[in-house]
Amino acid sequence: MLDREKPVATCCGRPITPRELDEIRETVKMFGNLSRKELIHTICEHLNWRTPSGTNKWDACQKMMLSFEAQGHFTLPEKKSIAKPRPVTIRHTAETAPAPPINCSLKALGPVTVTQAAAPPEVRLWNEYMDRYHYLGYKKPIGYRIRYFIRAADKLLGCILFSGAAKAIKDRDKWIGWSARQRTAGLPRIINNTRFLIFPWVRVPHLASHSLGKITRCISDDWQDRWGYTPALLETFVDPTQYRGTCYMAANWQFLGMTTGKGLVRKNRTYATQPKKLFVYPLSPDFRARLCERLPGKTDLS
Repeated sequence: MLDREKPVATCCGRPITPRELDEIRETVKMFGNLSRKELIHTICEHLNWRTPSGTNKWDACQKMMLSFEAQGHFTLPEKKSIAKPRPVTIRHTAETAPAPPINCSLKALGPVTVTQAAAPPEVRLWNEYMDRYHYLGYKKPIGYRIRYFIRAADKLLGCILFSGAAKAIKDRDKWIGWSARQRTAGLPRIINNTRFLIFPWVRVPHLASHSLGKITRCISDDWQDRWGYTPALLETFVDPTQYRGTCYMAANWQFLGMTTGKGLVRKNRTYATQPKKLFVYPLSPDFRARLCERLPGKTDLS
């Protein structure tokens, strides 16, 4: 006899019972006139499958639905062809032209603040600065993110970006001590300092570590306000061919080791990257417990 509560599949940490699979089949049959995107959103709502910020877990649900379709459980609506978006081209304007040199002590600079770049004009300016002066250029962040400007009075000094964490890192995951299933549910609580830029005309000793200290004191509240949940851990990668990571060490970030230099493995695709230094910064004393706990009603786990 079939156990109606024993999972028949698990996708991205979310178990699917036979009863739920029957309901998914029925939903596909009943709403065959919906587009594929609308249908998957409907399934997300039916399963209460949501991200930590409360939005539908669309990508994971689509992966699950494609798997069930391949197994012959149902046929999804035809996928509509969508024109591939053109690469983003950022025009460099006079607004981000090099400014007069700033060479002084941190004390002489005056109070430093970190402020979010959230309004469209601020985002455009932030993107332009990053594209123009960061050695990696600008890449559109995907998913959760917050952009910051570093300021002193009316002067812009640099830009910082925080976004989603790396999916799996051996040294980090061993240090946290979580299981693969706990990682699936708790990964959104880790956020990555993806970009950090002090403008090349700014020469102020200790400004970078001072700015990181400012960030660590405000980012938990900022993330809660913006995305609806509080992070537990910050991480970043430092390319040793470019930097030593001195500012992170001065700001009390912990060095965990080097990455392997192997990029995210995907089907029929492997590639190598430059091994990088891995630094982390806990945002609370109980960060491990918070990383391994459920986000009620908003995780991959039922």
